[in-house]
Amino acid sequence: MQNPPAHYPKHYCGVFGIFGHPNAAELAYYGLYALQHRGQESAGIVTCHEGKFFKRHGMGLVSQIFNGDVLHNLVGDRAIGHTRYSTTGSSELRNAQPLTVDCARGQIAVAHNGNLTNAAQLRDELEQRGLVFQTTVDSEIIIMMLAQPELGGIPNSLVNTLRRIEGAFSLVIMTEKELIGARDPHGFRPLSIGKTANGAYVLSSETTAFDLIHARFVRDVAPGEIVIIDEKGLRSIQAFPEHKRHAFCIFEYVYFARPDSVINGHSVYEVRKEMGRQLAREHNVRADLVIPVPDSGVCAAMGYSEESKIPYEMAFIRNHYVGRSFLQPTQLIRDFNVRVKLNLIESLVRGKRVVIVDDSIVRGTTCRSRVKTLKEAGAAEVHVAVSCPPHMNPCVYGIDFPDRSKLMAANNTVDEIRRYLNADSLHYLSQAGMVAATGQPPENFCMACYDGNYPVAYDPLLDKHIIERRRKQVQSLGEAAAQEDDQIKLLKI
Repeated sequence: MQNPPAHYPKHYCGVFGIFGHPNAAELAYYGLYALQHRGQESAGIVTCHEGKFFKRHGMGLVSQIFNGDVLHNLVGDRAIGHTRYSTTGSSELRNAQPLTVDCARGQIAVAHNGNLTNAAQLRDELEQRGLVFQTTVDSEIIIMMLAQPELGGIPNSLVNTLRRIEGAFSLVIMTEKELIGARDPHGFRPLSIGKTANGAYVLSSETTAFDLIHARFVRDVAPGEIVIIDEKGLRSIQAFPEHKRHAFCIFEYVYFARPDSVINGHSVYEVRKEMGRQLAREHNVRADLVIPVPDSGVCAAMGYSEESKIPYEMAFIRNHYVGRSFLQPTQLIRDFNVRVKLNLIESLVRGKRVVIVDDSIVRGTTCRSRVKTLKEAGAAEVHVAVSCPPHMNPCVYGIDFPDRSKLMAANNTVDEIRRYLNADSLHYLSQAGMVAATGQPPENFCMACYDGNYPVAYDPLLDKHIIERRRKQVQSLGEAAAQEDDQIKLLKI
């Protein structure tokens, strides 16, 4: 699977766990394969057999890291896995998950999907107590806290740890005796429970992983819920019984989740088609043809075509075997990269008024290239329709959206964006239309990237490299102290 285009927001990780299956590592492999779209930087699997952990991590795609021999050596009837795109911490092997620790509580492995908004504060506290961190990811803070027998002078527990961390987290945790799933009280990130034919329990970021391993969907893990799976079965704890505000990331429906997944009881495929239908109701352009930007715009374009009665054609054909380009970024190479990923069937658009449907415009550079390609092919008019509202704000809960200075809609009017794209018209789906397409009330969602309403307070200086930057600051303070000491010595002389 190729990496997402550079102009798209990157996925924020997929987690998977299984308990009670003799081929746990193999099923974890297939589970991660189904979740590969959620991150292509690194992946890992940890298994447990007779109280001993076995693990394998690597950079790259799941299929590149694991083969038959590797999986054969990952023994045990329980496993957790993780596929990663970095949202906090750089892309390097030491930051690959699941993370493991061997402590007084025994061995613990953690896979984390999301982003902690109080990561720097918690890391400061732990380092002041003498703990040494091996990575620059916020997920290590979780496993370090779980390993502590006490927190704040009281006996520590999983519930106490989860109540200390803030932001977005869907966790899959494995100990020597159990498999645990947990979601933050807002429910920013998805996590579902499944069950195989032999009775093994499965946890996954998306239900599509259940389909691949022939597991039956049981239910979603509720926001704030902890599910504990062991030899006795599954039991549940609500760690945040007083919390009422939910804030599921609506961009899962727009772009992130696979269309064959079901989230909160709603088919992602059907929601995206309905977003396209709603977009046509709000902006029914006079045109001859509706075409999608594959693959993320396909469902919405189908809905737009059905509602508007304008014929649908797959005029752009995606090459699914394109890797990264290592050539210098000249204009010629940039044009090549755009065309090699999506090639246009020119005869379909020549002389036609075309509506091109995409799921989002973040920076606008690639959309501009698509419009240029269509007009060079002889399209009479090119109208751009986007199946979500304009992105106005960065995400601090685990999506690698750029800061406001790089968000096209945050710095330009719709007409200014249209002129930059050189499109004949530009139309965004309204926030109300986007929510209506989900079939759920607006209070169920986080839409901070659209409306700026952040459900959890955050440091505006927060970004994915905060811990690395903080470490550099600490080092520079040490250098300043050394220079001050040298000056004192000189004064004494």
